[in-house]
Amino acid sequence: MKVLVIGAEGTIGKAVVEQLGLRHQVISAGRSSGQYQAEMADIAQVRALFERVGKVDAVIVAAGSIAFGPLAELTPEQFRVGLDSKLMGQVNVAQVAQQYLNDGGSITLTSGIVGNQPVRLGASASMVNSAVEGYARGAAIELARGLRINVVNPTVLTESMPAYGELFHGFESAPASRVALAYVRSVDGAQTGQVFKVW
Repeated sequence: MKVLVIGAEGTIGKAVVEQLGLRHQVISAGRSSGQYQAEMADIAQVRALFERVGKVDAVIVAAGSIAFGPLAELTPEQFRVGLDSKLMGQVNVAQVAQQYLNDGGSITLTSGIVGNQPVRLGASASMVNSAVEGYARGAAIELARGLRINVVNPTVLTESMPAYGELFHGFESAPASRVALAYVRSVDGAQTGQVFKVW
């Protein structure tokens, strides 16, 4: 299979590339790294990315920014970070990918545990992660040609605890290598409209 991984140089992305690379041809992309570069919040760049990459069997998005901060101080601009990047960025990829996926191909997006288990300073993250999952559930019933879409919902990464641990007291972290297995399950499996929780 030919698999496009957007966010391939991130902590999750690297683990996904390592796992899928054992059996599949992996193409890496990112905002400023990888074999191809594109800002997924800009649908024109997403379209150009797929025109360069061509037909694929699976697309994975393990990228997207979100702003954290006290609820009373979150500005519309801070909310827009997550809405434009992690939500609409992934939606842009999924919408364009449909035209480039081979029959039976799959799309895998990324949400996160705070959509289900909120943390202080994370209202924007909770909103965006829940919206990503809602989009995938809705898209799953309309995709044609046997195309599938799923979401991986990871807990805080073990590798990210030094940076984000203060937000996640009492949460059990998961290493990126374990989280990557859920992406493999989405690509190599047969399910659609599912949220694969790793927590």
